[in-house]
Amino acid sequence: MSRLIGVGVGPGDPELVTVKGVRALQEADVVVVPVMAAPDGKDGGEPGRAEATVLHYVGAEKVLRVVFALNERTDRARREAAWDAAGESVAALLRDHGTVAFATIGDPNVYSTFTYLAETIGGLVPDVVVETVPGITAMQDLAARSGAVLTEGTEPLTLVPVTAGAAVLKDALEGPGTVVAYKFGRLAAEVATALRETGRTEDAVWGSALGLPEESIRPAAELADGPLPYLSTLIAPAPRAGRGGKL
Repeated sequence: MSRLIGVGVGPGDPELVTVKGVRALQEADVVVVPVMAAPDGKDGGEPGRAEATVLHYVGAEKVLRVVFALNERTDRARREAAWDAAGESVAALLRDHGTVAFATIGDPNVYSTFTYLAETIGGLVPDVVVETVPGITAMQDLAARSGAVLTEGTEPLTLVPVTAGAAVLKDALEGPGTVVAYKFGRLAAEVATALRETGRTEDAVWGSALGLPEESIRPAAELADGPLPYLSTLIAPAPRAGRGGKL
């Protein structure tokens, strides 16, 4: 019976891959990593963050790139065609090998390409066993590196992909809890405005390329007007009056 394992490899720092994740990568027959498609639909050539992390633990001969339209936001037909093609490629691997691991940044169950792949594979290889190995998320890494506390006591935590629009983020910021924003780089100016209009700028922090040489961690008050790296992460902690105030 074939196995497809989604392995979360964290936000970029290879030291943040779990022991279980490393074992899954090393025991798999093939490790698939997603890469962005070039305009012609082929491999764009640039190694992705997941691939760079995986190569710290397995040899390049075991790693196979599969093209996904990760950077396609407007052409749904092109995006889904890429998902179908990727599914066919991985299905062929599953028929030839016992275990295929799919490495994804962050966690495979949090805004991950793996969920689309697993759904496609389920229709192509009906008897496949799908498993996931959790990974450390960008919000956890940013909290650790910046000193921001994600939640205390009874505070809620809201995670918002800003690809859904800055209005969704503003609605969350008007609530009582901590708000985390993912993928906000292209809408940095709108995010800065939403923080300012809701009075949440002061304690908020943003970061990009966490754990990598080009890492940037800044107070939200220093948000640039222009676009930031796409995978930027924001933490706007809940307003707190004192220790244990939300218990």
